[in-house]
Amino acid sequence: MKVLIAEDDLIASRVLEAALLKLGHEVLVAEDGEAAWEILKRDPFRVVISDWQMPRLDGLGLCQRIRQRAGEYVYFILLTQMVATEKNLQASAYAGVDDFLEKPVNPDQLWMRLRVAERILGFTTKVQQLESFLPICGYCKKVRDDQNYWEQIEHYINARTGTNFSHCICPDCLEKVVKPQLARMGITMPPMSGDKPSTTPSVTRVK
Repeated sequence: MKVLIAEDDLIASRVLEAALLKLGHEVLVAEDGEAAWEILKRDPFRVVISDWQMPRLDGLGLCQRIRQRAGEYVYFILLTQMVATEKNLQASAYAGVDDFLEKPVNPDQLWMRLRVAERILGFTTKVQQLESFLPICGYCKKVRDDQNYWEQIEHYINARTGTNFSHCICPDCLEKVVKPQLARMGITMPPMSGDKPSTTPSVTRVK
């Protein structure tokens, strides 16, 4: 996996980087939370291991920024020497932290945390793939929303994007559907001029 480290302590970051490389991961190190955020804006990482206390932007601030943006889920591990008080744990939970590692990092604990991260990221990827499918009826073309209610696709898209629709007839449907229907009603259409026929032609009734 690609792992981003946010750590202002040079020795601690080197030790963590060496441990991650030994476990076979691709690693990039940022000197603090702000530097890590700039990296994340241009290069996707699914796992971030961040120190809690850093200059410019601390670990909780970095995690909050990650949670506020759209995109693939990022598994966030917080490094800390702070006492795990109820206040600290609540602050971490509200920020969106997934897991903790005590400093100095134990390689066995690091391996275990990353195994969990790998499973969680696998599950979130599958969920995102399932959510990207939009159930649509093959006959009437209605779509099913999150409440299992079937509605016209125009209404579904309009409610979510504000897009309005103007209805017309495409050339294929004009030839295959509309003209045969008019013919059965005894109505013929005058010849069209130009390469592309109009989708709102005038008609004449055969007497």
